[in-house]
Amino acid sequence: MAASSSYKEYVAGLVAGVATVITGHPFDTVKVKLQKHNTEAHGVTYRSGWHCTTRVLKTEGIRGLYRGATPSFVGVAFESSLLFGVYSQTKQSLQGGVQSSCPQPQVIIPSAAFGGALISFVLCPSELVKCRMQVQGADSLVPKSSRYSGPLDCALKTVKTEGVTGIFRGGFTTLLRESSGNAVFFSVYEYVRYYMHSQLKAASSENSHLIDGGIGILSGGLGGVAFWSAVLPLDVAKTIVQTSPDKSSSRNPFQILSLIYRRAGLKGCYTGLGPTIVRAFPANAAAIVTWELAMKLLGIKHESKIPERLDPGTDDIGYKSFT
Repeated sequence: MAASSSYKEYVAGLVAGVATVITGHPFDTVKVKLQKHNTEAHGVTYRSGWHCTTRVLKTEGIRGLYRGATPSFVGVAFESSLLFGVYSQTKQSLQGGVQSSCPQPQVIIPSAAFGGALISFVLCPSELVKCRMQVQGADSLVPKSSRYSGPLDCALKTVKTEGVTGIFRGGFTTLLRESSGNAVFFSVYEYVRYYMHSQLKAASSENSHLIDGGIGILSGGLGGVAFWSAVLPLDVAKTIVQTSPDKSSSRNPFQILSLIYRRAGLKGCYTGLGPTIVRAFPANAAAIVTWELAMKLLGIKHESKIPERLDPGTDDIGYKSFT
């Protein structure tokens, strides 16, 4: 990719991140509250995601569902910019400038895992602040005198009481979640996108924009569902690590999941599955559609290669680009 257009992929990713937060943050708040409260031995236990949502709305209003949104906007916007930009650049580098006729897992998986590993260093501190803000509220066991007045107050108090390394608590778990999860996400996204374009290649060009939008919604949404289905247990462990008031508590995600499994079984390891899956489809669909639209507006070609016969009498394969 030419240097002049390289930065545009990062801009497109940033816009996609903003769309993700606007669409998905309320669901994320419910997920975090379920993971925090329903895995503790004491305190309020929510019957379901819906029960949690209605209780937050009743006690805190709509603002309660967007608690912690500020660090999320900053973190996710930057993270999304970095993820999409690094993924695209790494994929092109591994392909050596040669476009394949179909998705290549040997290219997609390492590109996505590398991008995911890099963004974990951005996500970890922003998600720590976000999670600590989200678990505050009417049902929190944290004394009101010890609660944070805002994201900045949370970050400063964390550094003051736990040191600079405290803001990166849960970093290893975040890295595992993002590297493996994004490998799953982009694999599903690329294969669904390729398959749908191959099935709809004969569609009228007049409907191409509508078709591209529909494919973006489905491929992004399914990719998001696959991501969270694969890594939710790691996310449960991360929430517990980052919100625990005990600085000496375990930070080993597998040890934490083992304790949860003994106490609540497999269901406990998937705490928050309902709101997570409900959030995953629209949030990731919005991210992909916004990303693809932003790239189009910025003049970046996002090619979806589809087998197309060059000569009915041969087996030669040509490619059609959707831009």
